Amino acid sequence: MKTIRVETENATILLTEVPEPKVRDRQTGEIAKDAVSGEALMKVGVVYIDEGESSLLHVTVPESGVSEGLTLGAPVSLPGLIARPWESVFNGQQRHGIAFRAAAVAPGAVPAGVGA
Repeated sequence: MKTIRVETENATILLTEVPEPKVRDRQTGEIAKDAVSGEALMKVGVVYIDEGESSLLHVTVPESGVSEGLTLGAPVSLPGLIARPWESVFNGQQRHGIAFRAAAVAPGAVPAGVGA
């Protein structure tokens, strides 16, 4: 599956939803696990702002990559952020989208020159 590296160096990324376990199966409540390590996965909501445009994203991170000190509305960093296009058929309907994954989520800083 193709992955696309997402440039974060000059972007502002703000936390919009606190990390919570990523649910694999809503009916059973099963928590999603990393296919390689078996580690529980977390979902975090952010707004990604770059060159005057913004996007709301849900990003998956391993549980061990969630740092202490995260505050809603505050800048965060997402090292190793990638985007992965996906397609599937659900109830006979063709669906597609982009899944985002990062190695971690940590308190960050607003890039120099932003908001100046």
